[in-house]
Amino acid sequence: MPKRGKKYEEARKLFDRETKYEPEEALRFIKEMSSRSFDETVELAVRLGVNPKHADQQVRGSVVLPHGTGKTVRVVVFAKGEKIREAENAGADHAGSDELVAKVQEGWLDFDVAVATPDMMGSVGKLGKVLGPRGLMPNPKSGTVTFDIEKAVNDIKAGKVEYRTDKAGNVHVPIGKVSFSHEQLVENFNAIMEALIKARPTTTKGQYIRSITVSTTMGPGIKTTAGAEAKVQSG
Repeated sequence: MPKRGKKYEEARKLFDRETKYEPEEALRFIKEMSSRSFDETVELAVRLGVNPKHADQQVRGSVVLPHGTGKTVRVVVFAKGEKIREAENAGADHAGSDELVAKVQEGWLDFDVAVATPDMMGSVGKLGKVLGPRGLMPNPKSGTVTFDIEKAVNDIKAGKVEYRTDKAGNVHVPIGKVSFSHEQLVENFNAIMEALIKARPTTTKGQYIRSITVSTTMGPGIKTTAGAEAKVQSG
């Protein structure tokens, strides 16, 4: 096992690693444990009882966090004509048509989220090998392929996050920064959990939420329950 740092080991002594805490208590520990010189991201990891190998059991979607993520998100929009102006007015960092596609093909990737209008997907599709592996490919399921560019950009800038299961059925989502108030972190946590519960595939059998962990960028994970707000049905 890799050797952990002194701060990590000290933080781990503040809680019982085998206990499942209520979200309010776990997130209080998170704020108390952080002693880094930078504002760490608070992350939520959820293991779901799904088999992502089956298309009908993949969990994917997005939610606008009540208090955002604490991160400035750079948004690029692939669009034509008036939709370019709409994107710029909404606060997109970059917007353009085929010339923007060509720029990305040449290696430019100074953005965090990509949005595209449906009529641009023929061109944007050529960027699959570039954007796909980085999780940047626009997708209708996450709301990033749309003609409502203003809403898409506004939501992303306001703190919209995407979630999707990885190959092992896990979902990893940022829920804020350590500098957030305790109440803000709890409300963001609840928003994600409620979204995941609503996204439960109808074909899933047995326990859906297998485990939940919260942690900071460089801190230990704390096991938690789903919280009363999520109203999770066991089994």
